[in-house]
Amino acid sequence: MTEPLADRICKPCEGGTEPLPPTAAKTLLEDLQGWELVAGKAIRKTITCKNFLDAIRLMQRIAPIAEADDHHPDLHLTHYRHLTIELSTHAIGGLSENDFILAAKIDHLLASRQP
Repeated sequence: MTEPLADRICKPCEGGTEPLPPTAAKTLLEDLQGWELVAGKAIRKTITCKNFLDAIRLMQRIAPIAEADDHHPDLHLTHYRHLTIELSTHAIGGLSENDFILAAKIDHLLASRQP
């Protein structure tokens, strides 16, 4: 049995590594909640938070998870409470398994949030 994405650890990814093929990315995407492929080079999820402070707190909770795996999302806060999370492996110009691992960890965090 394959280890769940959220239980895996991101591995260093250097230039010269090939991005995931589209079929592999689509398969990994099936294990995530509410994420979408962006031009085959990134995955994105937008969350509507209760208010501005809730959005900031969520970013603060995502930060240590990303830092622990040394894989960092682009976080965009718009209209005071809409947080968009975008993941891509910049070193290879596309998607790696690391993007899906971090997305799964973020999904786990979101599932544990107070409604």
